[in-house]
Amino acid sequence: MSNHPAGTSDLSRRGFLKASGTALGAASLASLTLATQAADAWPPNGRNLIARGDVILFQGDSITDAGRSRAPAKATAPNNQPGLGNGYAWLAAAELLVARPNDALKIFNRGISGHKVFQLAERWQADCLDLKPNLLSILIGVNDIWHSLDPKLGYKGTVEVYERDLQALLERTRKALPKVKLVICEPFVLRCGAVNDRWFPEFDRYRAASKRVAKSQHTTFVPFQTMFDEAIKYAPPEHWAADGVHPSPAGASLMAYFWLKAVTGK
Repeated sequence: MSNHPAGTSDLSRRGFLKASGTALGAASLASLTLATQAADAWPPNGRNLIARGDVILFQGDSITDAGRSRAPAKATAPNNQPGLGNGYAWLAAAELLVARPNDALKIFNRGISGHKVFQLAERWQADCLDLKPNLLSILIGVNDIWHSLDPKLGYKGTVEVYERDLQALLERTRKALPKVKLVICEPFVLRCGAVNDRWFPEFDRYRAASKRVAKSQHTTFVPFQTMFDEAIKYAPPEHWAADGVHPSPAGASLMAYFWLKAVTGK
């Protein structure tokens, strides 16, 4: 991975696209956009949240799930690629495990495709609290709006329900795990595929709600929408997420890089 300071990389569009198509090859774009992110991400100076022996848990919907195996031996064991899926969670985990081989980290993925906040809450005891994570990362929200846009699904959720449920989930988590380090990832979409004008401006209210909850709970916040808004200056939305929601390998690579930046401060 590149360690260029923010703003010092002068990468051509062709060079950038080549780099971002490789797993964890998004450092060049990251170096160009860290200044843009600074206004949205916190803590602003960055700090390493991960300590030796930490249990790290990724939670969320299909973006986190990313086709992870449900086979008992693979799903329950930490640091297992099939159990970690094929998305940003696996890419971030792989980077941590390679960079810190002697730190005895245990990394799990419990994202489930299609889930909304209330469904996380329904399975929270088994899929979060029982694992006793030292660091918990949550990316949730796109289904909370997406499913409300499809009358066939019959979901009547609102941004107020989303914010209330997310706030309650974090309060429950802190009560059970008072020392847990929380990371809230901003829900995001790109304007292509399934994402059209019907999503806006309502989707921006969901983003704002996630940010309010993160600030109120003093969590680390990863502004993925800001990141992708910058990324489309280098390649069209379809390059990062063909359906506007689920990241391509390039999109997942970018997410992993920025997640690691927010969590390790490096």
